[in-house]
Amino acid sequence: MKAVVLRRFGEPQVLEVAEVEPPRPQAEEVLIDVVSAGLNRADVQQRKGVYPPPPGASEYPGLEVSGRIADAGGSHFQRGDAVVALLAGGGYAEQVTVPAGQVLPAPDGVDLVAAAGLPEVAATVYSNLVLTAGMAGGETLLIHGASGGIGTMAIQLARALGVRTIVTAGTSQKLDYARSLGAEVCINYREQDFVAEVDAVTGGRGADVILDVVGAKYLSRNVEALATGGRLVVIGLQGGAKAELNLGVLMAKRASVTGTTLRSRPVEEKSAIMAGVYKHIWPLITEGTISIPVDRTFPLSDVVQAHEYFDSGQHTGKILLTLQSVSKQ
Repeated sequence: MKAVVLRRFGEPQVLEVAEVEPPRPQAEEVLIDVVSAGLNRADVQQRKGVYPPPPGASEYPGLEVSGRIADAGGSHFQRGDAVVALLAGGGYAEQVTVPAGQVLPAPDGVDLVAAAGLPEVAATVYSNLVLTAGMAGGETLLIHGASGGIGTMAIQLARALGVRTIVTAGTSQKLDYARSLGAEVCINYREQDFVAEVDAVTGGRGADVILDVVGAKYLSRNVEALATGGRLVVIGLQGGAKAELNLGVLMAKRASVTGTTLRSRPVEEKSAIMAGVYKHIWPLITEGTISIPVDRTFPLSDVVQAHEYFDSGQHTGKILLTLQSVSKQ
């Protein structure tokens, strides 16, 4: 089969489509013919050599796919079922194997190519905002990185739950896009101080929950922006991994800071998260409350161009890779 391999690390040009041996499903795994794969920042970090796959996972990039069941193993799926899957790696390929608990039926009424943009972002947003932060209706959420896959899903879920959403982004185009999805307050971080803006729009109360992809650069300022009893959830390190924090401020606010990753969690945890996504997120997708904003699709053969586009920072929503030989079947 064809898959994207990394023989060295670096810029997008290191990505190479090659012929490789197809995977063989192990016990409690299914085999999927891939129709489409989502491109995520974790793939870029893996390409650069700073985010390797967990032990035992495929060395090929790709953390989410859509496709059709080729071998159901002992699961409840049937051959040919349209599905999506959350992976620890291997999505940039014509076939993948994955534990059955990390596979869900594709949502009704959703194009199967576009559905590849769901598993990683839905699992990330649901697990962090609902399970970890306990976000609830009537609260205020601050999202950094509003126009990417995570941000667009978080905005829509917050709106569905009756949560007030404040977002940051670096261009008016991205802020307008976030506003079209339901963001209520939009802050240009290049021109405005997000701490002061959050303070102003909340009457000095602060944000109950902050979803952060920046990391070290924003740590102390995020804590400043938290409400009493607020929860900061760090899911990315675009602004570095090390920073100082005034614990006195954190303690005075009775606030919490949590750092999470999804890729390295045990299968049992991922399966439980996906079950929650199926129960709570899938109905919102099928009824149209949550959509999958797809910016652009690229054939797998153009994976270099897809990563170049991602690196440019111009995209709003998801970038997908399509496996044409499979999707035309």
